[in-house]
Amino acid sequence: MSRPVQQRRTFIKKSAALSAAAAAGGLGFPAIVRGQSGPLKIGILHPVTGPLSYSGQLCRLGARIAVDEINAAGGIKSLGGAKIDAVYGDAQSKPDVGVAEVEKMNEAGCSAIVGAYASAICLATTQAAAKHNLPHVVDVGVADQIVERGLKNTFRFGPGYKVISANAINYLHIMNKLAGAPAQTVMIIHEESLFGTGTAGLLSQQLPAFGFKIVDVIKHANPTRDFNNIVLRMKSLNPDIVIPANYYNEYALLVRTMKQQGVAPKAIYSVLGGAASSFKFVKEFPDVANGIIDVNHWYNPKDKRAIALRRKVEAMPDQFFTYEVFLNYECVYLLADAIERAKSTRREAIMDALAASTWSRTFMPYGPTRFVNGQNQGAEPLVMQVLKGDIDVILPNTFAQRSPVFPWTGKS
Repeated sequence: MSRPVQQRRTFIKKSAALSAAAAAGGLGFPAIVRGQSGPLKIGILHPVTGPLSYSGQLCRLGARIAVDEINAAGGIKSLGGAKIDAVYGDAQSKPDVGVAEVEKMNEAGCSAIVGAYASAICLATTQAAAKHNLPHVVDVGVADQIVERGLKNTFRFGPGYKVISANAINYLHIMNKLAGAPAQTVMIIHEESLFGTGTAGLLSQQLPAFGFKIVDVIKHANPTRDFNNIVLRMKSLNPDIVIPANYYNEYALLVRTMKQQGVAPKAIYSVLGGAASSFKFVKEFPDVANGIIDVNHWYNPKDKRAIALRRKVEAMPDQFFTYEVFLNYECVYLLADAIERAKSTRREAIMDALAASTWSRTFMPYGPTRFVNGQNQGAEPLVMQVLKGDIDVILPNTFAQRSPVFPWTGKS
């Protein structure tokens, strides 16, 4: 027998022995896990340019922090430590661009998507993702149409505007009653898209049943750079309560214009106010922000994990701990938990795992997740008030840090 042939046979025998030993665990080699061949691709989709860019960039920040933490902690254990490969997309503040980005993520082989902040964009992107059986975890998007179409791929972590509006009205009624009912009239100012229009519609329909008179409902465009005429109208009607429902830039400009024109209602009571629950707004315009109440997405202020994340974000240059940040942070962890349990990168398996989710490691005031028709049933907003340069939870009592100051007298 020639030497090369003998060496070849010896190599084959040794290889077979090594394979058998590895399969039995005799050599301590790790078991080969399906899906370990490459990173796990997850689409992170937000409007990081255009009118909604400030919020979109904060959304991306929260998602990125979570991805980095999960990867640093060993990735998805059930997939052999597969790392999350974030595929970032920019919806450019436009629903049609969001749809185009979903198509790119599908072509890139993403197993799921997290996003896409604005209701109108989420409505479009969830529908586009459904065509490809692509799981889509909705981070903010409060319009309830998003989860009312029977899409099996759509899972909204936070509450929709029906729940938020109902809570807002109930808490306003309670505060007003306890204060001796000083507020009787309400003016609503909202942005023109699905979020603002839907929220204003619900408030307009339901507030009269609680004894409030709606004196006007005014819609404005995105972007709007001048609120002088709207505030002049407000000044003439002199409502007891002003309810804004709009995005950051317009919200900040509206209340600053009110301050400049000397309009001081008994309460600025925001429902999903784009700046009212923002530490950036509080820092840049403390006199304007002081006393504002907002019903919005918020974390449990008594949870140490939330406080730790806030410190981490605020240690970064020019960053603020906003609902965009922590909702996306939590959504990525929710999705990672589903993939861990699915033990697969297959979209169908991930959707099944999300549908059966009981994820309880959230620092939101939600309790364990439970999705019914794509909506997390425990999700609820909190009521915050800006006082002495900080944002404090004032209702419900379970999470409250202090009592509300209502009506607002200009002193905290």
